[in-house]
Amino acid sequence: MLLQVKNLSKHFAGLAAVDDVSLQVREGEILAIVGPNGAGKSVLFGLISGLLRPTSGQIYLQGEEITGLKPHLIARKGIGRTFQTTALFDQLRVLDNLAIGYRLCTSGGFWSTLSHSHRWEEDKNRTTAKVMEALHFVGLAEKAFHFVPTLSQAEQKRLSIGIALISQPKMILLDEPTSALILEDTEQITDLIKKIYRVRGITVCLIEHKMRMVMDLAQRIIVLNFGRVIAEGTPEEISKNPEVIEAYLGGEYVA
Repeated sequence: MLLQVKNLSKHFAGLAAVDDVSLQVREGEILAIVGPNGAGKSVLFGLISGLLRPTSGQIYLQGEEITGLKPHLIARKGIGRTFQTTALFDQLRVLDNLAIGYRLCTSGGFWSTLSHSHRWEEDKNRTTAKVMEALHFVGLAEKAFHFVPTLSQAEQKRLSIGIALISQPKMILLDEPTSALILEDTEQITDLIKKIYRVRGITVCLIEHKMRMVMDLAQRIIVLNFGRVIAEGTPEEISKNPEVIEAYLGGEYVA
C-alpha cells in the first residue's frame, strides 16, 4: 500500500469540507476520485500534499506518517501534484519552469551556486539532462525555449504534469488535468497519463469530472459527496451504484 488516509477531516468555520475520509492508494494503480462540485476532492488533495493542515486524522506514505508536513517535505518524500488552474511561471520559458521543478532533487546551495563549485556543475548537468528528458516525455521538446503565455492551454497542462514528474515522485496527484480542454486534447492528456503509469511506473491519483475518460482510464474509483466517501469500486461497479448515480453520474450517463 503506497498511501493510507485514516479518518481525515478538514473543517472551515465549522463546515466539514472533508469529513472522516479513509482511503488507500495501491502502488502501481490509476485511482480516480470523483464527485460533484463541492464534494471535497481538491481539499483532500490539499491535505495529502501539505497545502492544508487537517482538523483530524492521519496520512501515511509507505507506512511513514506525513500528516501536516510542509508541501516541499512531502514532495521530497515522493508525492507530486498538479492544480486545477495551472500554476506556472509566466515570465519564464518552458525549460526554466521544469528546471525549477527539479530544484528539490539538487544538493547545492547558495554558496555552491555563487562559487560555481564542482557540486554546482554536477547539479547543472543533471538538471539539464532531466529537463530534456521531461520535455520529450510530455511532448514539449519543440517548445523548450518558448515562454509560457505562448503555449496553448493543453500545452500548459502538459508542462504542469512535466513539472510534477521531473522530481521522480512515487505518486502523482492530478487535479482535473483535462478541465476546459476539447476532446482531441483530452485524449492526448489521457494518453500521457497512461504513459506515466505504463512507462514510468508511477502511481496516479486523479480528480476528474469527465466520466467517460475516468471509466476508460481508472482501475478503481472513489466517489465523494459532501466530504464523505459514498462508494468505492471498479468502473463497472461504480457505474451501477444507485447512490453514485443519484449523487453524480445522472441518468444520461447510465443510459
